[in-house]
Amino acid sequence: MNEPWDNQMEALGDFIRRQRKLANLSLRQLAERTRLSNPYLSQIERGLHQPSMRVIKVISEALNVSAETLLTQAGLLHHADQTGQADGTAPAAPAVERAIESDSRLTGQQKSALISVYRSMLSSDSPEP
Repeated sequence: MNEPWDNQMEALGDFIRRQRKLANLSLRQLAERTRLSNPYLSQIERGLHQPSMRVIKVISEALNVSAETLLTQAGLLHHADQTGQADGTAPAAPAVERAIESDSRLTGQQKSALISVYRSMLSSDSPEP
């Protein structure tokens, strides 16, 4: 019955694992940066545990990725939820952000900066509600 939720937790865990590896961090190093235990982080990466928002925030900070990006990658947050836009352009943003996130030539900090600039350009181009 919880299949969609399980898929979202697996997607979140997979994204966290990929970002950790892109940052050349071991699970132990990520645990040290976040002050979370190795086993707990392993469970999150395998989609076995639902992290709290506080945990998502500390993981995102340690990986130099926004918490919104982590939630979007898991399907727990959609672009329209972040910007308040529902004008049909929202589906394009996650694809652009995924492309940025998947580019191994960029550092975590560069990825966060590009996504931040991209989002600010979208919000500045849209009319005020």
